[in-house]
Amino acid sequence: MGRFTRRLEPACIDTDVRFLPGGIFAKTQPRAASRNPPRHGVTSEVSRRLPGDPPPADAIARMLRVDHAGEYGATRIYEGQLEVLGHGRAGVIRQMVEAEGRHLARFETLLRERRVRPTLLHPLWTVAGYTLGAATALLGERAAMACTVAVEEVIDEHYRRQAVQLGDADPALRETLLSFRDDEIAHRDLAIREGAQESAGYDLISAVVKTGSRLAIWLSTRL
Repeated sequence: MGRFTRRLEPACIDTDVRFLPGGIFAKTQPRAASRNPPRHGVTSEVSRRLPGDPPPADAIARMLRVDHAGEYGATRIYEGQLEVLGHGRAGVIRQMVEAEGRHLARFETLLRERRVRPTLLHPLWTVAGYTLGAATALLGERAAMACTVAVEEVIDEHYRRQAVQLGDADPALRETLLSFRDDEIAHRDLAIREGAQESAGYDLISAVVKTGSRLAIWLSTRL
C-alpha cells in the first residue's frame, strides 16, 4: 500500500491545490501574503467590539493620542541629533524632521477637531526624545541612523496595525495613517542607505531603541 504524506505550508503562504485525474493533487505556485493592508473594503476591528473593549470613539481617540505623541517624540529625536551632529548628516536629518513636522501638525489638528487631549506624558517625551537623539548622535553618524531605522520599523508596524484595526470605520484617518507609514518606510530606507547597519553595536542599538519605542507607545495609549 502506498504511503500518503502531507507537507504543511507556512501560514503566511497562500497555496492553491488542484485535483488532477488519477487522484493526484497538484499545487500551484505559492503566493506570499502581503504585509500591506488593503486600502478599502475592510471590516473594522474598531467596530467589532468585544466585552471590555472601549467604544469606537474612545478607541480612535487613543489612536490619535498615541500617534501625536509618537510624531512629537520623533521630532525631538531628530532635534537632538541635529544639535550634536551639526553639518554632518544635517541635510538627511532635516529632510526627515520636516516630514515628521507635517505629520505632527496633522495630528495636532485632529486632536483639536475631535476634542482629544494629548498624552499626559508629553513633558517626558520632550526630554526623552531629545536625549535619545543626542545620545545616539554622540556615538556617531551611523549610530544616529541606526536609531532612525529602529524607530521607523516600530512605527511602520504600529501604523500598519492601526490601519487594519480601523478598516472602513474611518476611511480618512486610515488613509492618513497609510500615507504617513509610507513616509516612515522611506525614512528607514534612507537611513539604511546612509550606513545605519554598518554602525558599531547596531543590534544593541536597535534592540534598545525598539524596546523603548514600544514602551512609549504602550504608555501613551493609556495615559
